[in-house]
Order: sequence, then structure tokens, then C-alpha cells
Amino acid sequence: MQQQETSPSAPRFDWVEHSPDGALTAFTSIPLAPGVMRRLTDKLFVENWSHIVVGPCLQGAVFEIRFVEAPQIRYSDGYLTVDLGAWHFHLCVEEHKGSRSEELRRMRPVAKAAFWEQRPSSPTNACGCGGRSWGLRFWNGYGEQMTSVFLPNPRLTDEMQILKQPDWSRLDPILFT
Repeated sequence: MQQQETSPSAPRFDWVEHSPDGALTAFTSIPLAPGVMRRLTDKLFVENWSHIVVGPCLQGAVFEIRFVEAPQIRYSDGYLTVDLGAWHFHLCVEEHKGSRSEELRRMRPVAKAAFWEQRPSSPTNACGCGGRSWGLRFWNGYGEQMTSVFLPNPRLTDEMQILKQPDWSRLDPILFT
């Protein structure tokens, strides 16, 4: 993917990535002041677990994990653990002290977070997702993607059926509460 800075005519995005197929992903940075990641992850995984899909989203691999029950949430040494019993994942969201390596302590936590909006190059290249998609993405200090959180798509039902008219209220529980 090519990364391209936005022009002055598009000030609402901090940067835009253009895919070789013509799709674009526009990003708006989330300032990471102390406590922001814990509040954000609580909002996502405690308050809105039933509305989100989570997993890495890379060229050639997308993990779309949807919760069917509320996960148990724990924090320890900077790591968030999202636990559903049979499986779980960890995400370093705060200061981590559990490594002897100063570099790893510095680089493991989320260092960059952004809200993203993805637009296909054309309606026929929309992967059946009703066009656009929205979410949050987190990167560590090495610039590696840690995970993406897909927000409800106003153009799709929970069963992934395309709606005739977008239902923008699907974003309300996460973005407007």
C-alpha cells in the first residue's frame, strides 16, 4: 500500500493510503494521552463487545472475530486480556515493565491509534460489504499493526445482508455515547 498525505482540501483525515486496486483508507489519529487506551478498550470490549469485530487486517489475511458472549477483561502489566474461555488475546495498551529489554518495554504498547474509513475503488469491488467500512486500528512502537476493530457497518445487517438504506444508528453505541 502506498501512503499519501492528505491535501489541504481534505483536512478531516490525517493520512490516506491508496491500494493498488484503487481503494483508499483514510485515517484520523487518536491522541494517546495517559489513560486513553484503557478507556477506549473498555468502551469497545466491555460496553460494546456485541457490536464489534476484531482482528488483524493485512493484505492477504483478515481475521474477523465476532463475540457471541461477553468476554472477561483483565489488565496486567500494561496488557489487556480479552478472554472467552476457549480462546483469548492480549494487547499491550499501557506501560509494560515485564521485559528485561528497555527497547521491548518501550515498543510493545500501542504507540499509534487511528479511526479509519475504507472506501472501495468501485461498488463492484466492495467485497459484499455494502461499500465503505469503519474501524479503529492500533500499531506498536515498531509500526506493526497490532489489531483492527471493525465498527458496525451502517450499510449491513448483523447477518451481513446489504440494507437498502444505510442505518447510521448502528454506529451510535460506540461513537456517540
